[in-house]
Amino acid sequence: MPEIIGLIGGSGLGDVLEKRLGKVRQVKINTPFGLPSDNILTGTFAGRQVAFINRHGRGHRYSPSVVPYAANIYAMKKLGVKSIIASGAVGSLAQNIKPRDIVIVDQAIDKTFKRENTFFDDIAAVHCEMAHPYCDRLRQTLLKAADKVKTKVHKRGVYVCMEGPQFSTRGESLMHRKWGVQLIGMTAMPEAKLAREAQMCFALVALISDYDCWQEPKKKTDAQMLLAEIIGNLNSATENAIELIKAVLQSKQMLCDDDCPCRKSLQLAVWTPKEQINPKYTQILKVLRS
Repeated sequence: MPEIIGLIGGSGLGDVLEKRLGKVRQVKINTPFGLPSDNILTGTFAGRQVAFINRHGRGHRYSPSVVPYAANIYAMKKLGVKSIIASGAVGSLAQNIKPRDIVIVDQAIDKTFKRENTFFDDIAAVHCEMAHPYCDRLRQTLLKAADKVKTKVHKRGVYVCMEGPQFSTRGESLMHRKWGVQLIGMTAMPEAKLAREAQMCFALVALISDYDCWQEPKKKTDAQMLLAEIIGNLNSATENAIELIKAVLQSKQMLCDDDCPCRKSLQLAVWTPKEQINPKYTQILKVLRS
């Protein structure tokens, strides 16, 4: 069976990618965690089988706090996806990471507090290792294709995920810079945590839309002009991210390796004895462990 590559992105990526997929089919999948953000689009891209889900739903319906992350990841896994390349817009907290750049994220700080962040609350006590929240093997595959895009691709970056939906105060932005953080956004978590619980290889491509509010504008800019500039930056970064993903898929390299630690994340993580787990959860565990 051919490998199915999972892709997750915001409305911008989805709108562009949908037009470039071949043999497109919309798949509706219900899950024990509710419905995903939208139907999953399956098709071919760069000669490979892919499955794409729009994180915020068609028409950008869901704010970051209410995105059904668990349903999205579970639906992908149920469909047979074992590796995911996600993308998301972020603000830069570092002078050298400029709007329109791309960052292959390697670390995250989770400041969210309202979101369903595990599959296992009602099932068992499960403690997955998260020291390295993104699959390094998949990250290296993306970095090998970095010369195929026209913009700067940064090899690493720490992403602080805030709850939102409001943006940072300037005090928060300056504090995050002192923490040594380079990126700020609202969607990195719990997506990466849930992918780890589902034993999936997961990488995040961050698209720089602007500098966060730590950097005050050098001159007064009309709000509409500023918004147009940010959208332009995001559109450009999105195009570059698609070119990066295309280059990775064209490489024909297997993106999922069953020997990868990500694919064995539940081996030592389930602390509840098997006989104490309600049999009604057998199917959920079967999907997550597949």
